Amino acid sequence: MISAGQYLLRPYLSSDAAEMSAAVRESAQTVGRWMSWAKADFNDYDAACWFEFCNQARSAGTAHEFGIFAADGSFVGGCGLNQFSRINKLCNLGYWVRQSRQRCGAATAATLALRDLGLQRLGLARVEIVVADGNTPSLAVARKAGAYYECLARNRLQVHGKATAAHVFSFTAEINH
Repeated sequence: MISAGQYLLRPYLSSDAAEMSAAVRESAQTVGRWMSWAKADFNDYDAACWFEFCNQARSAGTAHEFGIFAADGSFVGGCGLNQFSRINKLCNLGYWVRQSRQRCGAATAATLALRDLGLQRLGLARVEIVVADGNTPSLAVARKAGAYYECLARNRLQVHGKATAAHVFSFTAEINH
């Protein structure tokens, strides 16, 4: 578990499936615009499959995915470090927050905690945030967290099967610490 301001980041438990699936369904219009998995028909089985993937990836050291929980234990969203390049000592940092809890600081708090996990505890040289062009809320999170803006990369992401330009931000030990 990782403390992230007023939030707690922890690995998913099977008992989180119903609350996560409800959060995804609630957020199909907002998160789903940018993340193809966030669909109105997301269900408990989908959540359980995601949790299993997260457990396997954590065991293999290929990803560190967490649920974001409020102080009262309620499910707020998800975040993680993934797409590791061991040779280049870098990874991707991602986040999403359920629609009813957006604009409350959860994504920024999670981003800062994951930055520290990557740079300090995992010893990475670089942690990237890649945000689809037009995803204003995620751009705001990267900026508020103090990530360094590098560029708008053409065709950097696939959003619903379409090549999309994306803004690339980074945290590096020499800039952020």
